[in-house]
Amino acid sequence: MALLEGKGVTKAFGGLIAVNKVDFRIEKGEIVGLIGPNGAGKTTLFNLISGAIKLDRGEIALEGKKISGRGPHEICRMGIARTFQDVKVFGNMSVLENVLLGAVFGGKDGRSMREAQKVAMEEIEFCGLKGFEKALAKDIPLAYQKRLEVARALATRPKLLMLDELMAGLNPTETQEAMDLVKAIRERGITVFMIEHVLRAIMNICERVMVLHYGEKIAEGTPQEVCSNPKVVEVYLGEKVCFE
Repeated sequence: MALLEGKGVTKAFGGLIAVNKVDFRIEKGEIVGLIGPNGAGKTTLFNLISGAIKLDRGEIALEGKKISGRGPHEICRMGIARTFQDVKVFGNMSVLENVLLGAVFGGKDGRSMREAQKVAMEEIEFCGLKGFEKALAKDIPLAYQKRLEVARALATRPKLLMLDELMAGLNPTETQEAMDLVKAIRERGITVFMIEHVLRAIMNICERVMVLHYGEKIAEGTPQEVCSNPKVVEVYLGEKVCFE
């Protein structure tokens, strides 16, 4: 049984079909990439999985249990957490308070504040934010705000973590650190589904990649297979890409 599975997932906004009859499977323990041109439907697919918007047709299931039609808070508590393309932190709250929100409201019912504090501190340290606990989220650099979003998501104790352009806007050193963080997350047994335009990351940390174009899945396979696919080269890459 797949950890996450979608069948015929479809969403339209007026006359624009943003996601069109997309089938997908995410197996437990994978790091799966989702790529494609801007406007291809990648973030819309994430929004459908997380319950931020309702799908028009199709079905999405987590460990065989239907999640499509449920609210975002329900889906989060079932085991799916996410970050956002545009960083969404609570700027006037501290780093610790931001992560506590995930630990308290995204976690399982019955977690005491003491337990939530422990979880929050564990994730702050794991994400390289130790020493910033009291800093306001708006005052820390972009790379750290992105780590903060990851820490808040991890504090919900997810089975699946969806990362929406975690590496956008980062310099090469920060990008490598973000790649190392994703690998460390998977080593904890958490499955990762990531939208990313930084092909170095896709090629080096993903076992499998899906490609969307105008809302349709046009390719799927290993990073090497996808980046050699003539249609993917034509509509997205411009040339074949190879990384050691």
